[in-house]
Amino acid sequence: MAGEEPASPGDRTGRTTDRGARRARRPRRAPGWVQEPPETGAAAVDAEPDPEQVARTIALRLLTSSPRSRHQLAEAMARKGVPEDVAERVLDRYQEVGLVDDAEYAAMLVRTRHTERGLARRALAQELARRGIDREVAERALEEIDRDDEDAAARDLVRRRAPSSAHLPHEVRVRRLVGMLARKGHAPGAAYRIVTEILGEEE
Repeated sequence: MAGEEPASPGDRTGRTTDRGARRARRPRRAPGWVQEPPETGAAAVDAEPDPEQVARTIALRLLTSSPRSRHQLAEAMARKGVPEDVAERVLDRYQEVGLVDDAEYAAMLVRTRHTERGLARRALAQELARRGIDREVAERALEEIDRDDEDAAARDLVRRRAPSSAHLPHEVRVRRLVGMLARKGHAPGAAYRIVTEILGEEE
């Protein structure tokens, strides 16, 4: 228009620079971009694990490493917060398919502890009770061990342990060996008889 002074090159450059800066500050958005609302409520929280799946995982992991009693598995589940009714349901199912068998577990425990450690019936009964084995089930398993078996296991233990105390006085050896047998559930009278018998073989 007449009377207006034309803008100088410097003014045009300044206005162009301002518009470019404003465009640069605007975030670029892909075509079709729609802003998602923030997640709230249950959608924002991870789903709680299924208690039954947790119970199955615990049981299978433990049974893979070694046999366990039903009571031992239930205790492990309780420590992980599995509800009692869920644990019972899973254990009932595993018992039906033979994965959990307290009778077989008790028989195995009696055989191995008696053979490998020389435990007598009294000590074996205590081990079974600690593992939550029902008394009737435990008694049936213990029927496999009689007095002759206990005496044979005690003699074997004394023969293996006696040489390590050969340098000690006779009375000390007797006391220590009888105490060892007593800790393994052998009756004091039977323990003393067997110890004196085995030590007498050395003379």
